[in-house]
Amino acid sequence: MAVWTGTEQRNFSRVIAGFESATGASVSYTAAPAGVPAALDARLAAHNPPDVAFLPQPGALRRYASEGALVPLDPPTRRNVDRNYSAAWLDLASVAGRPFGVWFKAADKSLVWYNVGAFENAGVVPPTTIDGLVHVARTLTSTGVPAFSVGGANPWTLDDWFANLYLRVAGPARYDLLAAHRLAWTDESVKGTLRLMSQVLSPGALAGGPVGALGMSFSSSVAALASDPPGAAMTSEAEFVLGALPPDAAVEPGRDIDVFPFPSVAPAEPGVAAPAVAAAPSGVVAGGDVAVALRATPLAAAFLAYLATPDAAARWASQGGFISPNANLDLAVYPDDLTRSVARSVLEAGDALRFGMADLQPPSFGANQAAGMQGELRAFLLTRDVDATASRLEQAARAAYRP
Repeated sequence: MAVWTGTEQRNFSRVIAGFESATGASVSYTAAPAGVPAALDARLAAHNPPDVAFLPQPGALRRYASEGALVPLDPPTRRNVDRNYSAAWLDLASVAGRPFGVWFKAADKSLVWYNVGAFENAGVVPPTTIDGLVHVARTLTSTGVPAFSVGGANPWTLDDWFANLYLRVAGPARYDLLAAHRLAWTDESVKGTLRLMSQVLSPGALAGGPVGALGMSFSSSVAALASDPPGAAMTSEAEFVLGALPPDAAVEPGRDIDVFPFPSVAPAEPGVAAPAVAAAPSGVVAGGDVAVALRATPLAAAFLAYLATPDAAARWASQGGFISPNANLDLAVYPDDLTRSVARSVLEAGDALRFGMADLQPPSFGANQAAGMQGELRAFLLTRDVDATASRLEQAARAAYRP
């Protein structure tokens, strides 16, 4: 069971075919386009789970593992993971030191996509620091092109903005503490990040202003970047931005639409809390899908072991629209330079790679549009009230982590 439909399902079928060819097994696939956890809960309640499911967050893996629904990796799969993955990805699939999953599909959420023509007309180039990003945004806005399109109607886009800024403001160690709620959301590092977020996503820099941003879907935010004239000059999200480009958009990735890494935070910039920046000046906020076994069968174990190999990753990577965290996948497999560069950034992040902050939280906090991260960050885009937002985030986090 996985979330993939359409083109993604067809590409994943190539992975399944590789396993079937190697083993003689027959694999049936169930798509859960509305989300794997909801569909999986229904199957578990009926005592009929799939052999293997692909979960979208470490938080979901921890939840199912704590409920006893998952089978730990067997020794052959663990050996494949140790051979082909960095320690960061192994940790993200482990609970109390026991590995339960194989990260098969990754996403680099530390990317800023931009309209090349809008940048050229404004006489600006991709910035390397947040201070530079603010300057570029102001210059773009002065030319009549809104700096950013933000798909706030899909609140996870704001989660990713916060996560990228927090990782750069506070560093990986504090990121981990906040993700585990061993640091309060009223900490000065959180407030500094909120102040910086308000500065970067200032009302005048947003396409449609704050109200328009909150009503804009992710797909619409990408369409704004690709329209003629552009409805916005930049949007920040993972490489799946390319898959969301309108089919009738007359833009070519790498020529009309290009990408740069999410900028770093210089220690002297406004809103920076101590410690300023970790040894890695930027880091990567990642997303992805992790394969887990729900039945202790030889074929389920064999399928996970296969998913941890470069061959399994190559079967989808060669088709595009896919990034693998497998360190031994030959980057030449990817179909274009742009995808190769994104894949390289995920692999080179090393210990500075962190999963999205919301995905590391209990769903009642990380995925709560009413009173969790999503709801509070949406409200913050309107109110810009740092202290009140931090207090409400802490209150919601305490409720979510309460035994």
